[in-house]
Amino acid sequence: MSKVNVVIGALAGIAVGALLGVLFAPDKGSETRKKIAKKTKDTRDSLKHKIDEFVENITDHFEKAKEEAMEEKEKAEAK
Repeated sequence: MSKVNVVIGALAGIAVGALLGVLFAPDKGSETRKKIAKKTKDTRDSLKHKIDEFVENITDHFEKAKEEAMEEKEKAEAK
């Protein structure tokens, strides 16, 4: 779980840094709002992708462990 916390922390840091960079940029308010909306969408999409990869990885590990357990069960029943 520590890797997940690191990834979430890094993404949060990137998002905050990007937001502060946009807020302190010398642009019109409407342009700043557009930039914030785009950065938010990009960060959300990136986070969703990372979560999907994490869930897929956990699912793969679970399925592998399940298959190994079934093989061990079959071996034990055969004896």
